[in-house]
Order: sequence, then structure tokens, then C-alpha cells
Amino acid sequence: MLPERRGVPVGSDLIKAADHNSDHGLRAVRRSRRAGRMRLLFWLFSLAALFSICFAIFGFKMFFHGVEDHQSLPSLRDIKDVSIEPYTIEKPKKKPHRARFNPCEVELIDSVDLLNEPKSFWNFVNFSLQYIQTDHTPSHENPITPRFGGHQTLEEREQSFHVTNQTIHCGFIKGPQGFPNTGFDLVNEDKMYMNSCTVVVSSCIFGSSDFLRRPTSKMISEYSKKNVCFVMFVDKETLVKLSKEGSIPDEKGFIGLWRIIVVNNLPYNDMRKTGKVPKFLSHRLFPSARYSIWLDSKMRLHTDPIQIIEYFLWRKKSEFAISNHYTRHCVWDEVQQNKRLNKYNHTAIDEQFLFYQSDGLHKFNHSDPNKSLPSYVPEGSFIVRAHTPMSNLFSCLWFNEVDRFTSRDQLSFGYTFLKLKRMNPDKPLVLHMFKDCERRAITKLFHHRNP
Repeated sequence: MLPERRGVPVGSDLIKAADHNSDHGLRAVRRSRRAGRMRLLFWLFSLAALFSICFAIFGFKMFFHGVEDHQSLPSLRDIKDVSIEPYTIEKPKKKPHRARFNPCEVELIDSVDLLNEPKSFWNFVNFSLQYIQTDHTPSHENPITPRFGGHQTLEEREQSFHVTNQTIHCGFIKGPQGFPNTGFDLVNEDKMYMNSCTVVVSSCIFGSSDFLRRPTSKMISEYSKKNVCFVMFVDKETLVKLSKEGSIPDEKGFIGLWRIIVVNNLPYNDMRKTGKVPKFLSHRLFPSARYSIWLDSKMRLHTDPIQIIEYFLWRKKSEFAISNHYTRHCVWDEVQQNKRLNKYNHTAIDEQFLFYQSDGLHKFNHSDPNKSLPSYVPEGSFIVRAHTPMSNLFSCLWFNEVDRFTSRDQLSFGYTFLKLKRMNPDKPLVLHMFKDCERRAITKLFHHRNP
């Protein structure tokens, strides 16, 4: 009996215990399975999320890029009917790099103290050259407005190229009595100073177009400081601008080495054309001068003027010296560059250029061993000249071309020289056209003032 009684409760407890253990194990198994599924779902979700992110970053871009490319491509049938226009796609413009041009060695003399002018230097073509002072008297049938350059006829122009005793147009022409002055008026005090000059360095600033750049004083000898006239022509507007910037003439009219001379009644509305008056007609402005050096206002002189004259004129036995252009040597190229940069009215350039071609101007030929000049295009910012009759004639002829046509004097230089040479084969202008790197060695080049 006891065993049964004992066995029953004992057995029931064991069964209960077994059932309890079994339920606990099943719950553990179920929890383990749920945990495994959760981990699997977690990793699947993570992979899906990672894939979605990658697709969002790279897939859509590639997808839409492909769609856009596909949509932008016309069919072959469409391509046949489409005419392709050049330069329809605007590419981003890169700022062009400014080419660098370096100076080269110029073998100047060490000192000018004991330097003497060569006795045989002035052995050039000699003739009498006079200048027209007053324009033609107008009539009621043919009224005229007086001009600084006069009213030169084509017949007078043709005759002026003959090297003979003559009277020619060369600026500073006054109108008949009762007419106003034609321009470039100077006060008597400045005229007296200019008449005393025998060697001149000159420049100009009109229309407040540039800064005042003084010659490098330490590079100028005491001899040149005493015997050379440094003259800067300005208008009233420029003088006011310079004064505001602190450049004020002293009681004698000097700013540093520059003698400031104010020009009243400018002869042209075009300031560039007005600037050609002192550039080309220094022999008219300085009637007693034997030598003159011109430099544009964008340059600073840092070489002694007497050294320059000795090197470019006396040593080379020339009466007119100017450098060739640093990149262009043919007038055809110069015309295209002026039009490309809108330097002047295109129609006016074409008229001048066609006129020159009809009068015998031809393209520059580098390979021609008998070419008259190393270049038909000068870098006209620096000119050295002796005031000989031939040099003065060439200066007048060149100025008359600027007065008649455009102010772009590089267009007319080659034509003027070649025509003068062609019409006077036995009476040459001894012109020395030197390398542009030599010009850079004796001057410091700057950019013009921004307008």
C-alpha cells in the first residue's frame, strides 16, 4: 500500500517535473528560433538598406544619365535633317595667358662724359624741306573748315613722296584770317623752352589715359640731366588728374625730370590721333633739336638718352630707328588683329587697307633675301631719330597717313616707307629696324591706366 501511495505521488511529481522541464525546453527552443529569425531578418534588412543606399547614390545617377543620353540622341533619320552650326556649344572661356617677352643684351657705352658726335654722321641725303603754314583760302562755292592737317589733295600727297626741294603738309596748318586756330596751342613760355632744346626725350598723356612715369633718375647721367630736354605733353584734364594723385609741377613746371607742357585746343577728338602730333612731329615742335627720342606714356625710361642715341644712331649709322613688332610682321596680320580687338572702325580700316593694296602694298615675305625691312609692322612706342631732311620727310609722310586715315599708325608705317623707297631708289632713308627685345632692355613697360 505504501509503495503505491508513495509511488503515486512520486510518479506524479516526476511527471509534473518532466512536463515542466519539457515546457521550459520547448519555450527555449521557440525563443532560439525566434531569435534566429530576427537575426536573419535583421541582416536581410541591413543588406536591403545598404543596397538601397548604394543604389540611391550611384544607381539613379547612372540610370537617369543613361535616360537623358538616350533621350538627347536623335534618330539617324533626324540627324540627316539637322544642319550643324559651328560654335553652337558655348565652352567655358579660359583667360588667355599673356605671352612673356624678355629683353636681350644691349651693349651700351659705359659713360657719356667723353663721348663726341661722329664728324661724318650727318652725311645723309640733303635737300630743302619747308612746311605749309596756312590752308587754302575758301570761296563761297567751296567753303572749308580749317583742319590741323590741312586739306591735302591726292595730287599733293603723291608729289610729297618725291625727295626734292619742296613745301609739304605736315600739321600745324592754320586757317585763313578770321578762322580759329586748328589746335595744339602752346603758351609762349613753353615755346621758348622748346626752341632751346637740342636733344629731346618726349612723351604725352591726353585724356587722362595714363599714369605719369618718371625716368629712372639714377640711370641718367648728370650730363644728360643738364643738356637733354625731358618734355611731357598733357592736356588740362590730365593735369588735374595728376595733381589729385600728388604729381604737381614745381614753380618751373617740372615733375622730376619731366617738364610738363600743357596743350590747349586739342586738334582731334580722337585722343590717340592727337597723340601722334608729338610722336611724329618732334622736328616741328623742337625746331632747334638735332636728336629726339619718343616713348609712349606706358613706358619708363631707365637708360641714358645719349647712350641710346650713340647705340641706335651713331653706331648703326642710321637716321631713324624703330623696333619691329614682337609677334606680327605683315600688315595683313595687323589689319586682322585690329579688327578682332575692335581697335578702330572696321570700315575705315578696310578703306585704308584697300587703298594701300591698290597702290602696291604687298605681303611681307620672311624668306625674301632682298626684303627692304625685317618687318612691315613696327612696335611704335619707342622711336629714336636724327632730325635730318629724310627723317623729317618720312615723319611728315607718316603723320599725313594717320591724319587722312586711321590713328593705327602700325597700318601705315610699312606702306609709307616702301612707297618712299620705291619712288626714290637712289635717295634712301637710312632706317634701322631693331629687335623688340632691345627696346625692352632700355625701357620698362607697363599697362595703360584702366578707363
